[in-house]
Amino acid sequence: MSKQKQASSAWPLTLFTIGVFMAGLDNGIISTALSTIGDYYQVSASWGAWSITLYTLGMAISVPIIGKLSDIFGRRKLFLVEIFLFGLGSLLVALSPNFTFLLIARFIQAIGGGGIFIIGSSYVLATLPKAKQGKALGLLGSMHGLSAVLGPNLGAVILHLTGSWQWMFFINIPIACFLLIFGWLKIGKTNTVKAKPLDIWGITLLTSGILALMYGMTNLDSTKFFQSLLTMNVFAYLFVGIVLLIGFILYERYLENKGGDPIVAFTLISNRLFQVTLLLGMLSGGFLAGIIFIPSYVQQVLHVPVESAGFWVTPLALASGIGSGLGGFFTDRIGSMRTIITAGFVGIIGFSLFSVFVSDFPTFLLASILSGIGLGMMLGAPLNVLAGKSARKEAKGSALGTLSLSRQIGMTLFPTIFAGFIAGAFAQVEPMVKHEFMEQDITIEAVDAENYLTLTEQVDQIVSEDLRVQVMGYVTAVLQNGYNRMFVTSSILAFIVAISGFYLLRKKTDKM
Repeated sequence: MSKQKQASSAWPLTLFTIGVFMAGLDNGIISTALSTIGDYYQVSASWGAWSITLYTLGMAISVPIIGKLSDIFGRRKLFLVEIFLFGLGSLLVALSPNFTFLLIARFIQAIGGGGIFIIGSSYVLATLPKAKQGKALGLLGSMHGLSAVLGPNLGAVILHLTGSWQWMFFINIPIACFLLIFGWLKIGKTNTVKAKPLDIWGITLLTSGILALMYGMTNLDSTKFFQSLLTMNVFAYLFVGIVLLIGFILYERYLENKGGDPIVAFTLISNRLFQVTLLLGMLSGGFLAGIIFIPSYVQQVLHVPVESAGFWVTPLALASGIGSGLGGFFTDRIGSMRTIITAGFVGIIGFSLFSVFVSDFPTFLLASILSGIGLGMMLGAPLNVLAGKSARKEAKGSALGTLSLSRQIGMTLFPTIFAGFIAGAFAQVEPMVKHEFMEQDITIEAVDAENYLTLTEQVDQIVSEDLRVQVMGYVTAVLQNGYNRMFVTSSILAFIVAISGFYLLRKKTDKM
């Protein structure tokens, strides 16, 4: 690449990187202020959680549609629109007079933030030579991973320094203004496809199907996962969502055969390479879900104080950023499929170490670094390159948007499963402690994972120091079993990732 082209791509990549980091932060930054926001608007914890749920739904809906629109109208226009909506949503959230207004503003913010990563990735695939795409996609992926891990910690810092949750969103305004100004000046226009009538029916079916499917997933009871699948507020929505998505696929095939312009081409959906890529995208969401629970693992199993937990998680965040860079480097050097295989095996080792090896900071550090590197390698370049290979040049944005949707589904489903493992462990504490310490007449009342401090306070009330240490050690062992199930499941996901990579590599070799 000439120096002139490198200079012309440096600014867009920088702007996309900042945009991806900013949008990713707001997916988790609010979690540290949920109770504060709930008290501010006097709403229950279950209602307060909707500020996160709606953001997830908004991102899931927007990514495939924004990906398609970026193919039609150009990446610069859509990037500016997305940044404007994100900035506007951030301002409205901070100024919300009531909780309903806040939820609407969060949805606007999500629609704006959801497509930034897709636009940046499709810009890379459309403008950079193949030899440079992995490195650039790795950079974007590192911001995606770092923001997801750092979001809650940064939120706690802002809340501590300012004493106001609104500043978590006010801080986005100057960044959004910077991106709007320099995005207009520095991002060049990309070639667009000739616009055909917009696929309104496809958009309607896809949006409705995603909403029903994701809403059903959010209603799953983590403590009674399989039983809750049969309840009306889960099964009915999942069933309707699946029916609508099947209808969407059939309609897209009909529209494509008729010469129309489907929002997601049926030839893309039926492409075996793309189907496996979507599976890998969902599994990468499971990877990230396993990482999300590590801060609570640090506190509840390793007994690290809350104020120090952020320090322990920092190496994990840094490792995910390094992993994304490595993923881009390896994708350029050895190809996306071999990079996926490598990421899978690194993830297997990292997550397995958590369940059988971790006992102190040095062992935790090793497991964190390997898990973070495995996650980072998956989030960035290799999957995006595979999605780009699956699609025609004029449909790369649509392919990346659909891939991002599959990752969002994984990030919705697997946290519920993992939370069920942990909640099940907490539910076992009371009967198991009562049985183990029957002769000492020790009883610990059951609490959920959110009230861990209440659990420790009960143990601290035991008069005998030796007995107190024994009970705490037993409680920790019970809780660790729940986390171990999560880590083993994450290892299995990593194994499936590696096997899928071998499958794709074999298919590619068979065609040679």
